[in-house]
Amino acid sequence: NTMECPGPNAEGAWSGAKVNEQYIKSLKAAGFSAVRIPCAWHSYMIDSRYTIDPAWLNRVHEVVGMCLANDLYVVLNSHWDTGWLENNVFDASKEAAITAEQKALWTQVAEKMKEYDSRLLFAACNEPGYNSAANQSWSDATALARLVKYEQTMIDAVRATGGNNADRCLVIQGPSTDISNTYDYMNTLPVDKVADRMLVEIHFYDPYQFCLMEQDADWSNTFWYWGEGNYVSGSKHNADWGDEKHIKDQFAKMKRKFVDKGYPVILGEYCAMFRTVSENQAMHDKSVAYYGEVVTREAKKAGCVPFYWETGGVFNRNNGQIKRQDVVDGLIKGATEGQYPY
Repeated sequence: NTMECPGPNAEGAWSGAKVNEQYIKSLKAAGFSAVRIPCAWHSYMIDSRYTIDPAWLNRVHEVVGMCLANDLYVVLNSHWDTGWLENNVFDASKEAAITAEQKALWTQVAEKMKEYDSRLLFAACNEPGYNSAANQSWSDATALARLVKYEQTMIDAVRATGGNNADRCLVIQGPSTDISNTYDYMNTLPVDKVADRMLVEIHFYDPYQFCLMEQDADWSNTFWYWGEGNYVSGSKHNADWGDEKHIKDQFAKMKRKFVDKGYPVILGEYCAMFRTVSENQAMHDKSVAYYGEVVTREAKKAGCVPFYWETGGVFNRNNGQIKRQDVVDGLIKGATEGQYPY
């Protein structure tokens, strides 16, 4: 929620602070080994040739360097940024323009970051198709082929710049970065001329009522309590789906589909929202921390590299101070217990 605010001059508009080295150092000290940098580019373009504002390229370059200097791996992507790509995957009329912009964008980013070593990974987009109309389905083979084309364009553009980009690890996104859609429909991947350098990305916010739902609706109440031992007797806000078994089963799909075939998976986002509840705040807080622990552990066991979605609720963005030690402890516990099957 820092570098992906649509520009210009919008860094930190949502999180309340720009990136600083004290914050980066605190992530490393807390036990994290990698950061994902969701980034806006489209809204920083200054002409019809898709030229990215040099000042913005310099700033992103600086932030990436700050992370690498503190021994953190980095995944740098092209994020939502008004939805120029990801909201339009189902629109054939925009294919030529999106392809041209995707090529120009990644050529510039790759050239700018070329001297950085293999600890920097590039990710083609964010959640392609996530905000599409409800009647648009990934059973539409033409839309799926369009997504693969956009990701292929990124791969080809990066590889063409040479240097460290010639064999840098690259990340492509499943349809809507949804596990079920990716498992069911993503049967054709882009082609990378370099072997063993492509990863697949998905995001995970199950169950929705616990992770993201902000208020009760006629079809469901919000879930305040989640996980074995964390339910409150008589509450109408106990989770009634999406338990630990569901999480294991979902990540097992990614292991079968990709990991077992030599494609590691990036879990680019996951978290459960913090709420102020009227019944049992302590049990809600425990549920949120436990969710992070479980997802982290099960993702790693299935070969999925977990990146927790943090928007300033866990770490103070100004000084790096930990605001939710229980959440950090849960993530580290899950990471320690989860062992990659490599």
